[in-house]
Order: sequence, then C-alpha cells, then structure tokens
Amino acid sequence: MSQIQVLIIDDETDVCTFFRRLLTRKGYGVVTASSETEALQALAEQSFHVAMVDLKLPDTDGLTLLQAIKARQPACEVIIMTGYSTIKTAVAAMQLGAYEYLEKPFDDIDEIEALIEKAASHGFNLQQGSAAAEEWAEVARAVGFQVGASPGMRRLVSVAHKIATKNVTVLIQGSTGTGKEVLARFIHSASGRADQAFIPVNCGALPENLLESELFGHEKGAFTGAAQPRRGIFELANRGTLFLDEIGDASPQIQVKLLRVLETGEFMRVGGEKPIKTDVRVIAATNVDLEQAIREKTFREDLYYRLNVVRLEIPPLRSRSEDIPQLAEHFVRQLNAALRISPQALRLLQGYGWPGNIRQLANVMRRAVVMCSGDTILPEHLESTLLSGVSGAVEDLSSLAAGEGGSLSLKRFLEQSPRAEDIQKLPPEELQGMLDSLRALETRLVSAMGERGLGTPVRKCLKDTEEETIRQALEQYRWNITETAKVLGIGRNTLYRKIKQYGLGSS
Repeated sequence: MSQIQVLIIDDETDVCTFFRRLLTRKGYGVVTASSETEALQALAEQSFHVAMVDLKLPDTDGLTLLQAIKARQPACEVIIMTGYSTIKTAVAAMQLGAYEYLEKPFDDIDEIEALIEKAASHGFNLQQGSAAAEEWAEVARAVGFQVGASPGMRRLVSVAHKIATKNVTVLIQGSTGTGKEVLARFIHSASGRADQAFIPVNCGALPENLLESELFGHEKGAFTGAAQPRRGIFELANRGTLFLDEIGDASPQIQVKLLRVLETGEFMRVGGEKPIKTDVRVIAATNVDLEQAIREKTFREDLYYRLNVVRLEIPPLRSRSEDIPQLAEHFVRQLNAALRISPQALRLLQGYGWPGNIRQLANVMRRAVVMCSGDTILPEHLESTLLSGVSGAVEDLSSLAAGEGGSLSLKRFLEQSPRAEDIQKLPPEELQGMLDSLRALETRLVSAMGERGLGTPVRKCLKDTEEETIRQALEQYRWNITETAKVLGIGRNTLYRKIKQYGLGSS
C-alpha cells in the first residue's frame, strides 16, 4: 500500500500538532485543518485514506463533516474524536458510516497508531474491491449469531462490535423475539470482559421481592427462609457483563436500586449494612417504549439516561426478509444437517409477516423438521395456520403489478378492492394470504425506495408496533392465550398485562 495520507480536522492547535508529529514519525502524510472551509479545500486538493474529525468545530459539527467527506471520498475512513459526554453522537456517527471513535484525552498512543493503520487498510481494501471479511464475523460465528445480509442489520452489528470494547452501558430495543439476548452475548464476547461471566436476568419474570434478592443477594436472617448469606448477581457478575432483559418491567423500587449501582458502583445486600463494590458492565433490553413509559410515570427518567448511553435498535424480521432463508436453513441444520428447504417453502417463509420474529421462525422450522419424512422440507411441512395461501396471493399481486399498465394495474386493483363485508366472507386461508402478501409487497417497496434514495414511510414507534403485533397474534390464534403467548415468546401473565395495558379486550 502506498504512503498513508491522513487528514486531521480539529480547531485545537495542540491536537493538530500532536498528531502531525506522531504520524509523520510513522511515515504517514499528514494534512491539518481547523475549520470546515479548510477541510473541504484539503479534500478537493488531495485524496486521503483516513480523516480524524473532532465532533465540535467552530463553523460546523462532526456529523455534517463526516457526510461531506463520505460524499467526496467514500473510501476515506473517518475516525471521530470526542469527549465522553458526546459518545451518543459518536455512535450516531458510526451509524452514518464513521469507522470508529476515539475518546479525549488520548491515553494510549500505540492504540491510536494501530487504529489509524487498521482504518487505512480497510479503506484501501474497499477502494480496491478486495475487502476482507467483516471484523465481527469471527465473534458472531463463535456465539452462533446469524447476522444475515440486510444492510441495516450488518450496520447494527458493526456498531455493536465497535462499542463492545468501550466500557459503556448499552440499551437494546426491539420487538419480542428479535434476538436481543443474542446481540448482548455478542457484545460481551467482543469486549475485554469475554473471559468473565455473562449473566442474563429477566426483570419481568420474577416477583419484586425475589428479583431484589437475586440481583443484590441477602444476609442471613434478612427474611424468613434466609438461613445463609447469599451472593447476588451483581457480585457473581463482577468484572463481567450483566444482561437485564425486559428492563421496562422492573418495579419502581428495583429501578431506584439499579440507578444507585450504575451511579456509584456500590450496592447493599438485602438486610445488609455494608456497601459492596462491583465492576459490572450492564446491557439492558426492552420491547417497551421507555420514553413513553417515562411520560406515563412508570419508568424513571434518570435511570433511562444512565442506561441509554448507547442505544441499539434491532429491526423486526419482516423488515429484513432477505435474511429469512439463511436463518431458516440455520435452524434446520441445528436439528438435521442433511435436510434442505425447497424453493417453494422458502418463498412462503419470505412472504409471511412474522409477528413473533426470529423466535417464531425457529419454532416453525423445528416443527417442519419433525414433520418432514424425506430429505426436503416442503410447503406442507410448514404451519398451515401461519403460511397457507401466501404463495398464490403473492403471485397474483406480482403478476398484477407486472402486467400491462404496471403500477396503474395495481392502483386499479386497490381502487376496486372488495368492501369490508365482502372480505369477511373470504375463507381464513385467503384472508391470511392476502395480508401476508401485502406485508411482503410493502417490504419490497420500502427497500426499493431506499435503494433509489427516495423518502420512505416513517416507522411506527416501538409501543405501536408491539400493540399491533400482540393484536394480530391474538386474532390469529382466536384469543387462545396459551398459544398466543407461546408464539410471541412471552409468559401468559405478561400477555394478560399487555392486553390490559393496550385495552385490547375492551373493544
């Protein structure tokens, strides 16, 4: 590779001087700029492998400059320089295409040199069209994380891998069954705590009195039955990672105690008098809209800001339909490596809306493996209540849109669609097929619009998505609570509480 060219953009003269001396000594070509005007002029005159950009500049901000650099020199890798208080913005920068971020003040010179060299090599490979495997691929394989090929999911995992090495709290948001715990395990395995304990706790699965004892432990005689002192999870997870699932279901009392641990790194056992120090990285997850919960006074705002240092949002399976074949084949291989999935069955799987996300797909494929007596999984081996009628309806819509007049034919179809009373007369399999077809069509339309740079519809908030998912599942299983809870991957009590919360049984 030719001499690495680095652009330093910072309004502090001392920072520019420091990097010029450090990198010139390494044999790099270095250009410095203290403003947006100087930076854009340098980009116009010369190509760079790496740009190191301060988030706060006198005439612009780092995010704006990042996008300007990527527009002019896509192969130039951008490293954001930031203070701890702006880590959220630095993570947003990585989601926009930044390679990494560095926290000020700079302590480890060797780390900086290695990062610049790695970023330059990555950009050079991209420029030559010979990019190596993603840095996170090996860790993902080790924890069994099936990332897939959808750009949004790969960006998410890339960001997760980069923040894994930072000792910051992470909040993972996503619908039920999207794989929040798998992502948390991936972050733990990619961090410096990988050789220590990873302990998951479901905050919604235990009563308040048990949860407090589980988290913080108890002293002998603290309550009836406490015959011996017991260490809690915060002690057991010391120097490791604690995964707090369904954090939105934690009681107000538990929220107060969690806040204290996050603020001070100390806690007391139930019935104890002496504070205990702990060094635990907390990763929290929820399928609840915590900002809405704050407005409803069911979740503490100060705890939310402590947890929400870095937020990662996992997309629902229906928005990454291109990943369904890989995921389905993975679940089949786990049970029977000799089986394959027929193209017809794969089309059916991709045409379905998956309200229970990846967990529901895993259940469907397990059943298909059991039902299959040959060497190929066919459509008849899939759950008929979930997937019947999808294929024909998809083909009908596809042929209609592709026929004479193209989108005009589809427009006429929608204008001439049957009335509500006529739709009610259709058999269940046709109703399900039409619904799944329209969902699949929506996914393809949004994807096509995104690829062409067109504005796409604003996604619903997490609360609305959860309510819609639960309502659809209840209607699909005719309000059979046991079956609905099973497919959604939640407990019956949680489902009853959600029904009451959203007023689903009152209409």
